Amino acid sequence: MTPDNGNQKIGAAAKEVAEHASALTKLELELASLELKKKAATLGVGIGLGLGAAFFALFGLAFALATVAAALALVLPWWLALLIVTGVLFLVAGIAGVLAVGRFQRGAPPLPEKAIEEAKRTTEAIKR
Repeated sequence: MTPDNGNQKIGAAAKEVAEHASALTKLELELASLELKKKAATLGVGIGLGLGAAFFALFGLAFALATVAAALALVLPWWLALLIVTGVLFLVAGIAGVLAVGRFQRGAPPLPEKAIEEAKRTTEAIKR
């Protein structure tokens, strides 16, 4: 056996290994693609069901508030019962709005201030 013949066998084996690795990589990519498509479809169904649940919950809340107004109307005039429920709703909305503005102000601007400060300290330490 000559050295050239051994090199040819090694070269052929290396080529075969590379082809198998390439085919395996393609199959793995195809599997990953199919898995992602399946997960995306599952997430899509989940989002649709969640939106449906939110829709029915909103109507449930509306009927619950109508029930409260109807219960108040047993002891008060209808217009006053509806006015009370409306006032409570606006009060809750106002409180939620004020709390939201406070959170937005605390969160703005959305910069990682502690990380930036730590990076500056690290840079100064390295310069020294």
